[in-house]
Amino acid sequence: MSTKGIGNRESISSPIDWLASSLGRILISIFVPILTFIGLWQGFLFLRDSNAPQIVTALVAIIWGVGGVAILYIVSNWLIEQLPDVWTRRLSPFVFVGPAVAILTWFLFLPTLRTFYLSLFNNNSTVFVGLQNYVAAFTERAMLESFRNNLYWLVIGTSLSVIFGLLIAVLADRSSFESIAKSLIFLPMAISFVGAGVIWRFIYYYRPANMVQTGLLNAIVTLFGGEPQAWTTLLQPWNNFFLIVIMVWLQTGYAMVIFSSAIKGVPEELLEAARVDGANEFQIFFKIIIPQIQGTIITVTTTIVIFSLKIFDVVLVMTGGQYGTEVIATQFYRQFFSNRNFGYGSAISIVLLIAVIPIMIYNLSQFGKREVFK
Repeated sequence: MSTKGIGNRESISSPIDWLASSLGRILISIFVPILTFIGLWQGFLFLRDSNAPQIVTALVAIIWGVGGVAILYIVSNWLIEQLPDVWTRRLSPFVFVGPAVAILTWFLFLPTLRTFYLSLFNNNSTVFVGLQNYVAAFTERAMLESFRNNLYWLVIGTSLSVIFGLLIAVLADRSSFESIAKSLIFLPMAISFVGAGVIWRFIYYYRPANMVQTGLLNAIVTLFGGEPQAWTTLLQPWNNFFLIVIMVWLQTGYAMVIFSSAIKGVPEELLEAARVDGANEFQIFFKIIIPQIQGTIITVTTTIVIFSLKIFDVVLVMTGGQYGTEVIATQFYRQFFSNRNFGYGSAISIVLLIAVIPIMIYNLSQFGKREVFK
């Protein structure tokens, strides 16, 4: 009889052992995102087909999306907590990581494979052409111009954003006007890239010399006796630099906030000791502050580099990629959506992805090697 009891206990515990096995963990990590996706998808389909006002639909969608995911996580976590403690500790990470893995697979990994597959075919995906689209991407004049312009954005835009952000963070640190200055510099970050493009279109707006200038920059130029200029259209290749100014305006605030947090983490005792030893502020900046926040500088720089490589919104709003301002992303948009050249457009997007991936990997690796925020 005791042997039978032991056998029953083993049969009861075996499903738990199976659940905690590798196969069980995989099934749990798949089940939760599938349930999440089905529930949220049906809710969004209902919202799409409803006749409610758009603002109401948007609010309900936000509540449903965030609330639905939260409820599913809470329920799944509660179910896991009913298991023995040892299994709860083992299974909980998979429940929370599973949805992220599923979403990345469905919306990133699989579309990337599909895009690469399309890049091996002709414009209407009927004839296999191998790597011909990639050869064209590195030899056609329009693409070479796009690479050149992206290089402008990457080198000049990134450098100016990091330099200005660092200078403002240092100069405003612990000053009486720190909060006001940082708020004003950070304010553009609240504006979308499309919105920033619209604002700067008004700033650069050009009208003939015999007309009243409504663009801010030309109004200032004519006020001092100069001639109005078509800043973003006729002044090639300088018009690219006028577009880069917009990115610097947007990204300086981001860099400043991150640098400011890192600078405040530099030990005050270290700075005071340097001053006692006779170091001036320039020496303190270059020999103490810079080495102390080196990890943060690398992280901010690589983040802005990725943004520079993917720049799209500003160029599309300001010039539509015309007048010698084409970049890789606008070339992809033009080829894929305007020209309906799916093979060539897909190849361009893969080239852009390949350019971004090493920087992303390097950026992520820094979090494991350094304490970024002091």
